[in-house]
Amino acid sequence: MLLDELSTILVEQKALASHFLKRYVIVDVYHPKQIARPSSLSLLVLNDGQNLDEMQFAPLLNGLLETNQIAPVVCVGVHCNKDRIDEYGTAENLDFAGRGKKANAYQRFLVEELLPFLHLHYGVEQYRQTMIAGFSMGGLSAIDTLWNYPDVFSVAGVFSGSLWWRSRDLHDEYDDDRHRIIHQVIRKKSYHAGRRFYFMTGSLDETADRNNNGVIDSIDDTLDLIRELETIGYENGSDICYVNDQEGRHDLATWSKALPHFLLWALPPLATQMLFDAIDDQQDFH
Repeated sequence: MLLDELSTILVEQKALASHFLKRYVIVDVYHPKQIARPSSLSLLVLNDGQNLDEMQFAPLLNGLLETNQIAPVVCVGVHCNKDRIDEYGTAENLDFAGRGKKANAYQRFLVEELLPFLHLHYGVEQYRQTMIAGFSMGGLSAIDTLWNYPDVFSVAGVFSGSLWWRSRDLHDEYDDDRHRIIHQVIRKKSYHAGRRFYFMTGSLDETADRNNNGVIDSIDDTLDLIRELETIGYENGSDICYVNDQEGRHDLATWSKALPHFLLWALPPLATQMLFDAIDDQQDFH
């Protein structure tokens, strides 16, 4: 079903019958009208796709593509349902309250059902890069999905991610270093070349400060996760981009404001990217 037609993109809505999730999953596909070289296309999967219309995502993407500010990309917004907090958890670990029971099924839906559907329906054999991003719980899901499928996804975008996701309640001898699940997941992983991570927080995301250090938990959890990535070999500033909005809140308006920067960072124009690659090759040679 065609939802919208802009100067550069079409927005279509599809319904996929998922074996893994036992439900129809609605997806909105933002597809360029004209593609000179299908091999130049990247793919961006966005959790909480049902919110993208309110976030004015279509005109944003259309404008960036029309002015050649970003490389060609297909974006897919995946709608969640009432099981959001179970589908967007971490795939290998439930949280202390038993949430996240469908996270593994959701990630398998993405990799084993959604991606094959896109390849078949849109005739793209191989995307230049496959990225995943999300907001709040969707951000937690995005980075966990990349780590479970590092040969599929190369970029994760995490906007005000629910990186507090923990295996023990705060009132049950909780310890940051041992009980934040995604931090433990990354600590056990190894470096994968070419993987990149984008983190965004807002200084007004929340007021909670578990350790009373004067920094809200969402920022603390994000900075600690970046340190875990650095420990296994990723470089802040090249592999990792972190942005904090001093006036940012935990809401769609804040994330809408952050999306252009993420897209510009994740999808530099191909000519620019080819120049960066050539410089890297020369540096590696010497």
